[in-house]
Amino acid sequence: MSATSPMNSPDTAQDIPQGRVDVFEGLDPAVRERTKKMLMYFILFAVVMLFAGFTSAYIVSNVGQYWVHIEAPTALWISNALILTSSLPMWLSLRAMKAGKNMTSFIHLALTFALGIGFTVMQLNGWETLQNKGMGWTVDETASGAKAYRWNSIQNLMEGSAQWGADYTVTQDGVPLNYRQETNQLFASDDVLMAKDITLDVERVSNASAGYLFILIGIHLFHLALGLAYVVVNGIRILTGRIHPGDTVRLQTGGVYWHFLGLLWAYLFAFLFIVH
Repeated sequence: MSATSPMNSPDTAQDIPQGRVDVFEGLDPAVRERTKKMLMYFILFAVVMLFAGFTSAYIVSNVGQYWVHIEAPTALWISNALILTSSLPMWLSLRAMKAGKNMTSFIHLALTFALGIGFTVMQLNGWETLQNKGMGWTVDETASGAKAYRWNSIQNLMEGSAQWGADYTVTQDGVPLNYRQETNQLFASDDVLMAKDITLDVERVSNASAGYLFILIGIHLFHLALGLAYVVVNGIRILTGRIHPGDTVRLQTGGVYWHFLGLLWAYLFAFLFIVH
């Protein structure tokens, strides 16, 4: 049997566990690679549409309403560095595999996984910090002993440990309200003399901005978990020889997805904490 026989091709029997059907079996390797990349691009397009919908809703909800602008805690700034740095070892893993350095490729992939876990920990730590300052929900216990979850209002921020200007500000149409720290009172942005107290009007509003923040962080972490799972699977494929210098398409598509998640979070961070 010749060396180019389909039975010896890395895209067929050598690459597929016995009894498992590969939908790409029989395809030309170049077609197979383009198909897998196209499937990944379709997935990324769907994710972009999902987050575009949420960010559009955020903008619409912001118009004409009292809105809390939240300052990013230190943990979220650290998470930025971790997710962006993790793209480097992911790229180095693909480069090492193409050079035939399988174990080096695996080590770089493991480093990407470690940085991804660090990012997740910092994200959760950042949300816990926001929660402790009153930007999340309060858990109340009913008379029957059951737990009732109540999303915090702006009043929870004003009466809690969050500091105006350092942790949050309240805006209307993007313009910060005037705040009198001595009496914990709010005034319209154009009320420079602080004559008409609007604190009660503002306190009736729930902290919707933190709700969007919680949703966007949670959905991004869900997609990151899928990315981490794919990193683990690709690590196993490297160790078992299913990913090798002649077949790196899985590392390529995994890398595209991972780099996309990093850029997506950079966009979300800028959108939530800098632009809005």
